[in-house]
Amino acid sequence: MKRRNWTREELILALNLYLKLPFGKMHSRTPEVIHLANIIERTPSSIAMRLVNFASVDPYHQNRGIGGLPGGKKQVEPIWQEFIDNKDELLFESENILANRELNPIDNKYADILIGTENLVGESKIREVKVRVNQHVFRQIVLANYSSKCAISGIDMPELLVASHIVPWSKNEKERLNPENGICLSSLYDKAFDKGLIGINLDYSIIISEKLKQNINKPYYQQYFSHLANKAISLPPKYYPKKDFIEFHLDSIFQHP
Repeated sequence: MKRRNWTREELILALNLYLKLPFGKMHSRTPEVIHLANIIERTPSSIAMRLVNFASVDPYHQNRGIGGLPGGKKQVEPIWQEFIDNKDELLFESENILANRELNPIDNKYADILIGTENLVGESKIREVKVRVNQHVFRQIVLANYSSKCAISGIDMPELLVASHIVPWSKNEKERLNPENGICLSSLYDKAFDKGLIGINLDYSIIISEKLKQNINKPYYQQYFSHLANKAISLPPKYYPKKDFIEFHLDSIFQHP
């Protein structure tokens, strides 16, 4: 039987899955790999191979010496570059394609996060739907990167976790969806980080603001914050927080005396 070439849509779906899976799950037995294989009518082994191809063009894995077949790398490189150049557009496109392949239109698939957009029309609706869907995908990517555990507390209940932006969503459109701009934190530490009450040094150790330290004698400070000073966050197996972004947070958000 003649081998069927991979289409652009199929490669985009493979990238979508690559970004959402921890590296250790990129094999043919993973349920998400099997699901993608079924909806694009390919074998789980072929999906796993494409995931490895994407790993071979990802700078993080290149630095670890991950290789790949030259032919496969050549096919995925343009898609990876599209992602680097315009994460916002490519991620939303990939979610649209995935929803259509699952026979579940995106408005229906993401109905729970699109509440309130029903009365929007035209470009306003498209823009709002894209923002909300991309925020959801960013959360999936960041949680997968941290194995669904808070980098400070180790809490591993997804219901209590947030994909916390280092550089806020509103401050840098180009880096909104960069996995290196996200840290998985529990809701409490996400809020403290977002408000600059805690920060992270370039060595990935935690610092506590003087404003928060004013509550040092209160029980909640003793329980949730007293042990954090100089403690290192748990780093993910793949995308570390980018130090340029950490510097921005320290300079612009962290509450210095």
